[in-house]
Amino acid sequence: MLAAWPHFFTFLLSAAMIKLTRLNKLEFYLNPDLIKIIEETPDTIIKLTNDDHVLVLEKAEEVIDKIVAFRVRILQQSRHGIDTGE
Repeated sequence: MLAAWPHFFTFLLSAAMIKLTRLNKLEFYLNPDLIKIIEETPDTIIKLTNDDHVLVLEKAEEVIDKIVAFRVRILQQSRHGIDTGE
């Protein structure tokens, strides 16, 4: 039973957030509902609703694609129930 927890935790993160990469190449998850502005200067800066900001390797268009995919996944899950991939 406990062996399933890491998979379930990863599922919860990916279901509620998008995976991005900091400039130091460390991956992290971000709740896209917190994004206020995305800028390329040329680094991609994501400004959050609490006025914090994060610099990421992904281009603005890639971040937007991840947000759109996230929203599509949420809509599909609301129509068909949640699929944990197991």
